[in-house]
Amino acid sequence: MSSHPSTLSRRQLLAAAAFPSLAPARAAANPPNIVVILTDDQGWGDLSVHGNSNLSTPNIDSLARDGVLFDRFFACSVCAPTRAEFLTGRYHPRCGVRGVTTGAERLNLDESTIAQAFRQSGYSTAAFGKWHNGSQAPYHPNSRGFDEFYGFTSGHWAHYFDTEMDHNGSLTRGRGYITDDLTDHALHFIRQNRRRPFFCYLPYCTPHSPMQVPDRFYERFANFNPKLTNRHPAREDLPMTRAALAMCENIDWNVGRVLSELDRSGLASNTIVVYFSDNGPNSWRWNGGMKGRKGTLDEGGLRVPMLMRWPGRIPAGRRIPHIASAIDLRPTLSGLAGIPVAANKPLDGLNLQPLLSGAATGWPGRLIFSMHSRRTSVRSQRYRLDPAGALFDMQEDPGQDRDIAAQRPEVAAQLENARKQWEAEMLPLVGPDGRPFTAGYSRVTLLPARDAVAEGNIKRSSIHPNSTFFTNWTSKDDRIIWDIEIGRAGLFEAAVYYTCPPARTGSTIELSFNGSAVSARVAPAHNPPLIGEAEDRAKRTEGFFKRFRPLKIGNLSLAQGRGKLTLRALDIAATQVADIRYLALTRK
Repeated sequence: MSSHPSTLSRRQLLAAAAFPSLAPARAAANPPNIVVILTDDQGWGDLSVHGNSNLSTPNIDSLARDGVLFDRFFACSVCAPTRAEFLTGRYHPRCGVRGVTTGAERLNLDESTIAQAFRQSGYSTAAFGKWHNGSQAPYHPNSRGFDEFYGFTSGHWAHYFDTEMDHNGSLTRGRGYITDDLTDHALHFIRQNRRRPFFCYLPYCTPHSPMQVPDRFYERFANFNPKLTNRHPAREDLPMTRAALAMCENIDWNVGRVLSELDRSGLASNTIVVYFSDNGPNSWRWNGGMKGRKGTLDEGGLRVPMLMRWPGRIPAGRRIPHIASAIDLRPTLSGLAGIPVAANKPLDGLNLQPLLSGAATGWPGRLIFSMHSRRTSVRSQRYRLDPAGALFDMQEDPGQDRDIAAQRPEVAAQLENARKQWEAEMLPLVGPDGRPFTAGYSRVTLLPARDAVAEGNIKRSSIHPNSTFFTNWTSKDDRIIWDIEIGRAGLFEAAVYYTCPPARTGSTIELSFNGSAVSARVAPAHNPPLIGEAEDRAKRTEGFFKRFRPLKIGNLSLAQGRGKLTLRALDIAATQVADIRYLALTRK
């Protein structure tokens, strides 16, 4: 059964909202620091260490030279599930993660995380970047074991320069290009904690769209014709490929900054650095001839880079052929650091230490399962069974060009039986998501438009809910509704983040919840332009960004419990009321 506020005790929820951790355990002598870098939509083929001559990634490649490279490492086919599997060491259906937006990305509150385990063992913990496993406390990263958070909590962000960011639950404005900005904060955290063990999670949001990157990285790719192309060249979107290559070189530069800071601080020899990606590439570009891309359950959608370095402790230059997965990182890093896994539920992942040391004699055969949209693919060391039942010999046919199910029926039957057993356990966990959004568990609760349902004429600014706002609010019958559960009753100052041109100011809006209501007039005018298109290197499918400002509606008394937080217009001064990005509740 999936867990949400209605099935957890109030004591559990309030403890989570207070940023829980058990009393720190006595740390081992000189415990290693941990830096985990997770990229977004970067394919296996987006590194020069994997043979891509279209770009150069020397800093990332150095992790393979000075550490190990996993040759067959698998993530999920999309973003949020991989993040959940890394954090918990468990397959994402077990964790409540059903999708990538409108709440389906949330990690169940009765799951423990790797950050909580390290924090319990005396580590300082921080995350800088794309969280994508829940926005409001107690789903927020500050509630899941991270002392410090700077980034954004949804799955997609509409603009990458001087953009809006979440700093420990409050909105702030970033400085410069987002990947550089996130790295700046990580470097500051490393310097601050150089005399105590730290766990630094750096989940970048690139090369995920929008395809934006600073000029100095894009210039050499502006007219670039790649020598290596997708296995189906006609599918390749050249502007997208050029932008992705530039974004990957920017990532490499920032990885170099992290590695240089570890050197300067004298921490490199006692810091484990992990680098991997969350799914296959987000466009049809060179990916080693593999079939599939992001969103598919083929090898190209699931096989990702994975490199790990710990000088003097992990042998340098080793390439590991055994299959492994994001679910393995929690037990592996805990084992390397000598701390308890501290999981409150059984893990699906394996401790990879024997593979790292080369002492993997007798390493067990295993299967890795991948699910997307209730369809499953199964990978053994040699074979892949796809959702349609086609069987591929990944050793002899790495491009998945020949279905050999008829030639190897015993292998197909074995994998199909394993899949049926796995799905019998997992499919009931990924049905409709009935969890409410949480409010009142922290001082400020931000409820984005992404998490609301609109009724009437109101439309989203994009068909992709993440990072959207509501527009076309034209009628008194229109509604914006958040299904929420108030954790602790109290008096809250309610505000909406809005835009409204001068000719449309003056409408009266009302916010209500379970019989309590407050209203305000929409003024003054605030009419910023949409931004983002000028910085795009390739055409986007998502909506654009603009800067919203808060409008205080008033103080609202909210009783504990579940209900519909509803925003409507009592009167409309012109043709439309306002565009809405957030609703904010601040405890008085």
